[in-house]
Amino acid sequence: MLDTLDAAAVRRWCAGGLVALKRHQGEIDDLNVYPVPDGDTGTNMVLTLTSAQQALAMDLGTLPEDGPTAHGHALRLMARGALLGARGNSGVILSQILRGFADAVAAAPAVRGRELAAALRDGTAAAYAAVARPVEGTLLSVVAAAAHAAERADTDDLRAVVRAAAGGAAHALARTPEQLPALARAGVVDAGGRGLCLLLDALVEVVTGENPERPAPARRPVRPPATAVRETGSEEYAYEVQFLLDAGPEAVARLRDELAGLGDSLVVVGDGNAGTGTWNVHVHVNDVGAAIEAGVVAGRPHRISVTHFADQRAPVSPPAAADGRAAVVVAAGAGIAELFAGEGATVVPGNPSIGELLDAIRATGAARVVVLPNDPDTQAVANAAAREAHGLGVKVSVVPTRSPVQALAALAVRDPGRRFADDVIAMAEAAGACRYAEVCYARREALTVAGPCRPGDVLALVEGEVHLIGSDLIDTCAAVVDRMLGGGGELVTLLPGADAPDGLADAVREHVGRRWPFVEVQAYPGGQPHYPLLVGVE
Repeated sequence: MLDTLDAAAVRRWCAGGLVALKRHQGEIDDLNVYPVPDGDTGTNMVLTLTSAQQALAMDLGTLPEDGPTAHGHALRLMARGALLGARGNSGVILSQILRGFADAVAAAPAVRGRELAAALRDGTAAAYAAVARPVEGTLLSVVAAAAHAAERADTDDLRAVVRAAAGGAAHALARTPEQLPALARAGVVDAGGRGLCLLLDALVEVVTGENPERPAPARRPVRPPATAVRETGSEEYAYEVQFLLDAGPEAVARLRDELAGLGDSLVVVGDGNAGTGTWNVHVHVNDVGAAIEAGVVAGRPHRISVTHFADQRAPVSPPAAADGRAAVVVAAGAGIAELFAGEGATVVPGNPSIGELLDAIRATGAARVVVLPNDPDTQAVANAAAREAHGLGVKVSVVPTRSPVQALAALAVRDPGRRFADDVIAMAEAAGACRYAEVCYARREALTVAGPCRPGDVLALVEGEVHLIGSDLIDTCAAVVDRMLGGGGELVTLLPGADAPDGLADAVREHVGRRWPFVEVQAYPGGQPHYPLLVGVE
């Protein structure tokens, strides 16, 4: 049993946590709110912690003369390795928890109970600051509960504090379905929170010698779908504006007041620096110029992105390379990768780490780079890579594309004659104006907002939500295109996947030609896994 957390214990914790995550990797991957075949939270957390362990293993045991304590040095190596290897939202948030944890105790002579509680509190703050729109019922809630339980223990006894933290996290995990309706509908707990519980249990084992192995909370009966109000604010506002801001806290306080008068869905989170720091600003407005101008008055805004909620599209201009500019695009599938390469973009394979994206950004040699992540999970990785690139003097803007079809729309409007910031805004608007759908086979029985499904059913997801459940692949693909075109559209893009049957794209094209004779259809071999068809409508 340990009285303090030393460098050797940090290394054992990282190794033990990785073993636990690998043991439960498949279980965590299956904690998916949708019965689709690409749930990968467990895989992403394993890869993130693998990178952390590799960073510790590469250290030769030498401590910088002017650096932190030995345990602080080990924790910072662990956090840095996790950051560069982070994959998906869960990996990025985990890396920030470790960063805050390391920063809190790096200079402390010893890490006892109260120091560990403070480290968990700082790790929680760093995790919340990393998320533009924090959502309760997720990994964030679980780490916050662990920190609260550790502080409530109010003792220097390290063993008592780690037990309290792990227990608080376990109780919070069991409550996540009560906080997040999507989890309740699926009858599961939060996947990232489950992974964090395993890491905290591994820390208990290192400190106390006890093995607090807890079974995963049992699946709950699924809750019938209910009509939900719009979670992203009032429909009165047409634009989403996001940017990073270098400014002091007083200027940011004034900015909050001004943006609150311009729109809604306002979120401003910082990096915790007492002086001038970096803040992530998000707001929905009608006057984009006023929102950005308010940022200019407050400090130095950068990585500005604007999304137009309406189904409009900027005028198309032919793609062209611009001196000093480049595009980095994430692509899962040989055909999709070839399409992006043909547009002059640097292509990174699907589900990249922060380090892999950063390497691709640096390899372009460009001073200004736009990154298209093409997946909600990869967006957090792209944002973290952009922050790292900024420290290297490269200006990176992330256009939040959630599907390859949105990236194709964004790349089509690039114009080297525009200012870089204006070009990024045009790309973001084009991506936002492209509605997207995915068709796949259900992996398990579930109750979706479209009704119950069984393994093998065909699912059609529009903007990430299950809209149709069918038994025939071609019929379901045709039906989802009909549903999307019912809301308007002039161009349909079809990307058949690696497992798509021969003739799928041709069958859908012929259907559109009969039902929607004035709509143009483009089809390209995508080669993506899991999804026989991706659809874009512009």
